[in-house]
Amino acid sequence: MDECLSQDCFATDEAYQEYILQGVSRTFALTIPQLPSPLAHVVSNAYLLCRIADTIEDEPTLEPDKKREFAQEFARVVAAQAPASLFAAELYCRLSPSTLAAERDLVFNTARVIRITYGFNDTQRAALERCVRIMSAGMAEFQQHKTVAGLADLRQLDRYCYYVAGVVGEMLTELFCDYLEDMRVHRAQLCRLAVSFGQGLQMTNILKDIWEDWRRGACWLPRDIFQSAGFDLGDLSPNQYRQAFGAGLRELIGIARGHLVNALTYTLLFPPTEKGIRRFCLWALGMAILTLRKIYQHLDFRSGQQVKISRRAVKGTILVTNLAVSNDFVLRRIFDLYTRGLPGPNSPAGIPALGQY
Repeated sequence: MDECLSQDCFATDEAYQEYILQGVSRTFALTIPQLPSPLAHVVSNAYLLCRIADTIEDEPTLEPDKKREFAQEFARVVAAQAPASLFAAELYCRLSPSTLAAERDLVFNTARVIRITYGFNDTQRAALERCVRIMSAGMAEFQQHKTVAGLADLRQLDRYCYYVAGVVGEMLTELFCDYLEDMRVHRAQLCRLAVSFGQGLQMTNILKDIWEDWRRGACWLPRDIFQSAGFDLGDLSPNQYRQAFGAGLRELIGIARGHLVNALTYTLLFPPTEKGIRRFCLWALGMAILTLRKIYQHLDFRSGQQVKISRRAVKGTILVTNLAVSNDFVLRRIFDLYTRGLPGPNSPAGIPALGQY
């Protein structure tokens, strides 16, 4: 992918947005088009904004203080308080080859994405601005104190998951309620469940990416959970699996499962007639469950590639959920079947109070 060429190859910003989404996320390029067209347009844009924030967080050559500066500047760009072109030029020059070409291209073309953002209605823009502001500040905070020794405790993990995923769930809920007037009476309940939904997905990613994060000098696992199991995260190593470490993983898998129970509840609050929104949620939920199952079956895995679900499994999830998308009873039975055998009770996880972060 050539950044300079991609700037000139698209007649409209919308065409670029559709193109770059395919490059930065195969998963969301698959799920977002399931949404009704007006929603898909704004959610695609929201995802790209979050991806720019992620690119700042993940760039290994940037010092934490510089990451914070770029994160704050990007939040101002989204809020129309700073020029996108200047931000993009400065960040693009600081990105290393370790950042994916598609992500560099996205940063290079930040102005294209932002022009679309500025065209949304007031509710949509407010939701996107709030998400980017909270996410950017939270990620910068955690990057400042990251360590291979892990997070202090489960509450810290909750906070981290909120900043990188829970706030995205809140944003999506605002967008869904803006689109569906009848769902506004459920807004408060949906927002609470959305935080848990996001945590379930993020915890799954954290567990899958343990060793990739560790090699980058970070660990997002909570020390208290592993200390209770008799394992010190300071001894973490992919070359030596210990039973006590596996016990800690099992507990976290159980907690993640509880959050995914909330994710199902969230999804089923939307009417059966809203098949696009349901598919968007169910596909993400199904892939998270399959990933947790694979991790649980291979607690001694040494890389995320070993517990990555196959394309065949993804296609199977899509087929099954599409067939049952409007049937709440069948969807609950499928969820019970797929989560059977995972640690923890098949019950909801606790949901952090909104605004506590």
